[in-house]
Amino acid sequence: MIERETTRLIAWSRELRRVHNQLREALRVTRDSLAEGSPGEAATRELLLYCHGFCAALDGHHQGEDRTLFPAIAAAHPELRPVLRALEQDHSMIAHLLGNLRAAVDRAAPPEELDHHLEGIAAIMENHFRYEERQLLTVLETFELAAELKDVLGPL
Repeated sequence: MIERETTRLIAWSRELRRVHNQLREALRVTRDSLAEGSPGEAATRELLLYCHGFCAALDGHHQGEDRTLFPAIAAAHPELRPVLRALEQDHSMIAHLLGNLRAAVDRAAPPEELDHHLEGIAAIMENHFRYEERQLLTVLETFELAAELKDVLGPL
C-alpha cells in the first residue's frame, strides 16, 4: 500500500512532464500542417482544426494550473508564490498570443503570418515550460493533491 501512495505522490511531476510533451507535440503537428498545407479549402479546414485544438489544449492546461494547481502549491509552499505569480503572468501573455493566432486563423491570414504567430507562441511556451519544470517538478514529486487530472493540468 505504501508503494501505491508513493506512486500517486510522484505522479503529479510525471503528469506535468507528460502534458508539456503532448502540448509540444501538438504545436509541432500544427506547424507541420501549416508548412505542408496545400492551398484550398481542405487544407484550411485542417489547419483550423489543428490550431483550434492546440489553442484549446494549451489554454485549458493553463486555466487548470491557475484554478487548481497553483493555489494548492501556494498554500503548501508559500515561498513559491513569486514563482507562481511569474508563471501566471506567462499564462496571461500566452493567452494573448493565442488570441492573436485565433484571430489570424479566423481571417484566413497567409501561411507566413500564421507561422510567425506559432513561432512566437513556441518560443514563449518553451521558455515557460522549462522554467515551470525547473521550479516545480521537485515540489510536485512529493505533492499531495486530491483532484482530477483534467481539473489540474487541463483536458489532455
